Amino acid sequence: MRFDDIPVRTLHGEETTFGGLVGDRLTLVVNVASRCGLAPQYEQLEALHRTYGPRGFTVVGVPSNQFLQELGSADAIEEYCSTTWGTTFPMLEKTPVNGRHAHALYRELTRFPDDDGKAGRITWNFEKFLVSPDGRVRRFRPRVRPDAPEVVGALEAMLDRTPTVS
Repeated sequence: MRFDDIPVRTLHGEETTFGGLVGDRLTLVVNVASRCGLAPQYEQLEALHRTYGPRGFTVVGVPSNQFLQELGSADAIEEYCSTTWGTTFPMLEKTPVNGRHAHALYRELTRFPDDDGKAGRITWNFEKFLVSPDGRVRRFRPRVRPDAPEVVGALEAMLDRTPTVS
């Protein structure tokens, strides 16, 4: 599965596609929420983004109020993330991730199972999908920290199989 043509809108309202946003980079897509108890994961997400970015990796944050824990406006989300956690990775607009209004990106991502073989609905904020340019996906549940060995190991293995982006 290639995700390149799925339309997305950035936090600032710019329309593009997933491929237009990330290019040929290995991408960790994460549904985020500023008021969630898991929000400290922003710090680990940013560390991954900075560490592996030069090797062709990026994080994409997808604010969602699906669990009623996201701030109201794009400006408030951006200010919170940048001032509290120092985030520099791209963010999409506030997006539904479950149900009949789920964004097309999440309708595709949730078809992939986690390591226990469970696909389907997003269970909570900070669910992670490691997406390779050729459409391979590895899914990690919310409580799995971005810097957990299984995430970093999968990221490094996929980067080793992905051409370097200059």
